[in-house]
Amino acid sequence: MHAYRSQTCAELNKAHVGQQVRLSGWVHRVRDHGGVLFIDLRDHYGITQVLADSDSPVFAEVEKVRSEWCIRIDGTVKARDESLVNPKLPTGEIEVYIRDMEVLGAAEELPLPVFGDQEYPEETRLKYRYLDLRRDSLHANIMLRSNVVRSIRNRMWDSGFTEFQTPIITASSPEGARDFLVPSRLHPGKFYALPQAPQQFKQLIMVSGFDRYFQIAPCFRDEDPRADRSPTDFYQLDLEMSFVTQQDVFDAIQPVIAGVFEEFGKGRKVDAEWPQISYRDAALWYGTDKPDLRNPIRMQIVSDHFRGSGFAIFAKLLEQDGTEIRAIPAPGGGSRKFCDRMNKFAQEQGLPGMGYIFWRDGADGMEAAGPLAKNIGPERTEAIRSQLGLGVGDAAFFLGGKPKAFEAVAGRARTVIGDELGLTDKDRFAFTWIVDFPIYEKDEETGRIDFEHNPFSMPQGGMEALEGDPLEVLGFQYDLACNGYELVSGAIRNHRPEIMFKAFEIAGYGREEVEKRFGGMVNAFKYGAPPHGGCAAGIDRMVMLLADEANIREVIMFPMNQRAEDLMMGAPSEPTNEQLRELSLRVIEAGK
Repeated sequence: MHAYRSQTCAELNKAHVGQQVRLSGWVHRVRDHGGVLFIDLRDHYGITQVLADSDSPVFAEVEKVRSEWCIRIDGTVKARDESLVNPKLPTGEIEVYIRDMEVLGAAEELPLPVFGDQEYPEETRLKYRYLDLRRDSLHANIMLRSNVVRSIRNRMWDSGFTEFQTPIITASSPEGARDFLVPSRLHPGKFYALPQAPQQFKQLIMVSGFDRYFQIAPCFRDEDPRADRSPTDFYQLDLEMSFVTQQDVFDAIQPVIAGVFEEFGKGRKVDAEWPQISYRDAALWYGTDKPDLRNPIRMQIVSDHFRGSGFAIFAKLLEQDGTEIRAIPAPGGGSRKFCDRMNKFAQEQGLPGMGYIFWRDGADGMEAAGPLAKNIGPERTEAIRSQLGLGVGDAAFFLGGKPKAFEAVAGRARTVIGDELGLTDKDRFAFTWIVDFPIYEKDEETGRIDFEHNPFSMPQGGMEALEGDPLEVLGFQYDLACNGYELVSGAIRNHRPEIMFKAFEIAGYGREEVEKRFGGMVNAFKYGAPPHGGCAAGIDRMVMLLADEANIREVIMFPMNQRAEDLMMGAPSEPTNEQLRELSLRVIEAGK
């Protein structure tokens, strides 16, 4: 017999009754039933109930075991009484009578329980992550992640993509976040960087004559943490294609992602239609460039109904350039209690409040209620109701000013309204491509033109587009949103050096600076670069959605905490003086 097990803790069934078996695993739970000890023995695969009574030759030893001890048992498989069968377990029809036991690894008092799903402080969970990973829910999440990666890889190969690996140690390259720098021992005073993404390398792969590249790529960014973002590193499905249009990229990645969500979505509907919405329309309708289309609410501009109206706040606001009033329809939200609650929500978001109108049955039929309705009068109120398609029992909320100042709050309000009124269909995955991103933006204070989004995107219209108003230039850049999260980001690349230099010149970057920062890629484009484009999909975020988790750390095996610390391994740590000397470095205390 094998030194540790003849079967796993998920394999035994009625067919094994009477057999002598050997199992190894962790003590999941111990139950003392008056002289009979029952142990749920757990390994990676499942749980088997084992037991010992006073007739067992190792009963005294079994009495000593505690939760999470690692043990080996030899025993006889027995059928459970019919009334004691556990249909929830694959091994629920049998149990194993212990005849011999060996303690492979005793456990001290646990800093957190493994049995059950009790809430525990995240700092404790991360410090003892190896215990946390033994818990059923987290163990299942990590296995889901592994299976998702395997499925993605198989689907990409089946779609004609080839997997290549790109360097981990490279040159610093601004990608929108801070680099992690690595000091060079052989070149004192110089630094490598960990790649924020394989962006430049994958484009160079296309210049090298390969086609349809992909990899499951590690990316490193020194970022401020969020619930849906790791502060140090993450993995993405990275891909690039030559001789393609924007639609070709969509057509290549959509079946891969849809297939993964259909395979691991636990029966939730995966929308077949993935609409393409312009960046500007997404901001207007949803207040975000990663909208949740499960929520049917679309915001609308209603400025004309407030110009010169009796509501002085909005009327005066609209006299300023670049301002507008937007309405958030709220079907079913027509009660003062709900409206007051949403007004309070706006105040909690840092706004003075949020105007509202709601419609109810009155003595003479439908009537509009709320402070706004009284100020602007019945004619304007009716025009708003008609535009928004609302009726009795419905409401509308209003925000005004320069859109960039209130869009984010409006988007969050739309989400809260959809959730609280039960309008958001939680049992589906709704995807949408966000397209037509503006390449440039203007700083309101300085008037300077700078890049608003990816500077390496091909401008729509090429060189000719760059001769006009920079704020009207759109790029072949796109994101894929799902249920309120950005899953994919990509672009058709600017592969023409003369267009690239012009694009950077508009943003105030001279030819010399572009060649200094991106010389490797710019030089390569001088030697017959093909038109190419691609995208990257966040693996962690996809698994987070599939696992129905709100925090990305629940689907990463060994994540950092919110302060970018590894509490388990003690990182970041202070280097020794010897290490610093080897690297020709000196540490200067902060503030000195």
